[in-house]
Amino acid sequence: MIIIAPDSFKGTMSAVEVCEIVKNEFLKIKPDLDVRCLPIADGGEGTVDVLLFNGGEKINVTVKDPYFEDVESFFGVLPDSTAVIEMAAASGLPLVGENKNPLLTTTYGTGQLIRAALDNGCRKILIGIGGSATNDGGIGCVAALGAKFLDENSNEVTLNGAGLADICKIDLTGLDERLSGTKIKVLCDVVSPLYGQNGAAYVFAPQKGADENTVIKLDNGLRNLADVTKITIGMDNSSLEGAGAAGGLGFALVSFLGGELVKGAPTVLRAMGFDKLAESAELVITGEGCFDEQSLLGKAPSCVAEMSGDTKVIAVAGCCRTDLPENSKIKRVYVTDKEGKSFEELKKTCFDDLRKTAETMVKDYFEGKF
Repeated sequence: MIIIAPDSFKGTMSAVEVCEIVKNEFLKIKPDLDVRCLPIADGGEGTVDVLLFNGGEKINVTVKDPYFEDVESFFGVLPDSTAVIEMAAASGLPLVGENKNPLLTTTYGTGQLIRAALDNGCRKILIGIGGSATNDGGIGCVAALGAKFLDENSNEVTLNGAGLADICKIDLTGLDERLSGTKIKVLCDVVSPLYGQNGAAYVFAPQKGADENTVIKLDNGLRNLADVTKITIGMDNSSLEGAGAAGGLGFALVSFLGGELVKGAPTVLRAMGFDKLAESAELVITGEGCFDEQSLLGKAPSCVAEMSGDTKVIAVAGCCRTDLPENSKIKRVYVTDKEGKSFEELKKTCFDDLRKTAETMVKDYFEGKF
């Protein structure tokens, strides 16, 4: 058995597309070969499709986008009734285009996705929180599930980054009761705390449209949220690694919904049964768009390699910017872009480039070269 388990080639090919191209090259030579596709993701865009690849259902639902406008979104339900949610499908950067402003954007739609999963009977939820357009500390998400964030006059604050500074009290009495019997795992590879120089606002808000003054406002707001939350629940989760992910959504999911922050790629792999399949595989093929030092130190390819046991692992990538150390579990990297093409060129040729590289890789496999 051969397992193909790549991440997406960001901006050019999805993990599913990479799997299919490589698989087809193997089957051209040996149609009866047992080739398993296990495309992977780390909690960002594409996580739902990856986890549904080998079974499950995608459910469409209308929720609020980052600016409280209706948007068509979705979540997945696996065969064991586990819901899979991408926060980016409701509260992500692609939904705001050039209109970026983390003072005004909300995670309310993400909370609506969680509620829809509960309505569907799901009591286990995997939620990927990559790609956010928000810095509201997750208050929009939690409010959509029944909580109230109140100012000094007991009025509800605006459910965005600007509203964080006004929070004086948090009322959790209306929080959806079903959450107490629901297990939530938060797929998160970000290690930032909620606030401070390494926190959500300073590290991530600039790429969401924040200038220097806005960053300071947001950070102060997150500090206020942490203070009021500590009084409310008797616990301070603001320093947790990942609390600052998705503009503080990681903090909210842990503090108010009982969520558990977990590493994205390993959790996705385990959910797909990769670790058990790898035990009986002859070869595992992983990969991603750009293979670099981080690919060996925690990104998806290294997770695949670590979970492959004694099974041989190779990789395919658009480019390779690091040498493999002698003790690397990944024994070889096949590169698809040998000419250093521009990104615009790659978008046109990537599928054919991968097909040609996979053809060479398959030939090497059957000739016993690795």
